[in-house]
Amino acid sequence: KKSLQALFNDKVKALVEELLHIDEAGSSIEVRFEDFLWANSIFWTRALNIPLPHSYVFPGSLDGQQIRTGEVLGDSDLTTQQETDTTTKNSSCDENSESHNMESIWVEGLVPGIDFCNHNVKALATWEVDSEGNLTGIPASMYLILAQAGKSSVETGTEIYINYGNKGNEELLYLYGFVVDNNPDDYLMVHYPVEALRQLQSADIKMKLIEMQKAELRCLLPTSLLDRGFFGTSTSSGEDDDNKKKHFSSYSWSGQRKVPSYLQKNVFPQEFLSTLRTIAMQEHELEQVASLLGEVGSSEDGEPSDAEIKSAIWEVCGDNGALGLLVDLLRVKMAELEEGTGTEASDSQLLEKFDSNDPDDSSSATVESIEATKSRVNRRSCIVYRRGQKQLTRMFLREAERLLELSAEEQI
Repeated sequence: KKSLQALFNDKVKALVEELLHIDEAGSSIEVRFEDFLWANSIFWTRALNIPLPHSYVFPGSLDGQQIRTGEVLGDSDLTTQQETDTTTKNSSCDENSESHNMESIWVEGLVPGIDFCNHNVKALATWEVDSEGNLTGIPASMYLILAQAGKSSVETGTEIYINYGNKGNEELLYLYGFVVDNNPDDYLMVHYPVEALRQLQSADIKMKLIEMQKAELRCLLPTSLLDRGFFGTSTSSGEDDDNKKKHFSSYSWSGQRKVPSYLQKNVFPQEFLSTLRTIAMQEHELEQVASLLGEVGSSEDGEPSDAEIKSAIWEVCGDNGALGLLVDLLRVKMAELEEGTGTEASDSQLLEKFDSNDPDDSSSATVESIEATKSRVNRRSCIVYRRGQKQLTRMFLREAERLLELSAEEQI
């Protein structure tokens, strides 16, 4: 909300006032932050990714000046490739220009009618684009089509769902205002705070090493990762195991530190573990890593590659420090979750009460009852979301603790 308030103050208010001033009838209208919040919510809870012709998004050049992506779409974060594509030289041949104009560019926007559809993993319908207008008679139009096999029609009064995509409950709740019970696409975000990193001894060196490894201070842990962990139900394929071993073998500097026995059951991304290995290094380990990297003189700029840095740190440190740090991060996350909203068990009890005390649907739909129902749905969604976060934290913590046990046994 603070971010939206800043956006409103810095850009939106002045722009809307300027637009209203053009229309004399609208010049007396007050531009309010509450209206911007409403519009922002209306847009982002209904927006679709729409493929539009390049010539529609970028009408072309006027006197040799191309229209920039951000000026049309109001989004400075779009890929630079799109902008580069629009700044071709005037000497480009007509054939290339025509081909260019036929390309589709994905733009988020509202599509009246389709934006009424709610989300369901087992969607009844999906939407498609009729680029040429062969089906609808309108080029670049969109339509709904039944997605379930064997269905050619639906009964009157049946709600038509579409699938919003593989989204976790955090994204669904904050963008759309609802959650999915037992969401198979839910995920947990784990991160090491930058502020904490800056407080460490040799912080500047460690931050530089993390940057050189192209490592991350945070990672997303999808629920699906748990399937191939110690307590999951699926088994890794031989191809997956070979890929992991091949990936990890490059980390061995001299061959002294062997590939860990638990490699196939490790559900945590190596990019994040590389960060934690670097952060967990002691001063004497930093010196050993520096000594190993001092042997490297192959690169043209004199700096070791990201693979060489990972290899040196793995050779010196192994996994023990990183996994110990990971366990600590997950325990802190669980403590924060429980301190704010109670335990996973208490959330489950609250949900049981919610579900056992459903209001009578036959009651008259007054304004008060509708508002009460909305509030009830919102509260239940929040509980489902936070309980899911606690469940995932507990399960990933269990995996991390098992990895730490095995790592300690194999530590040199």
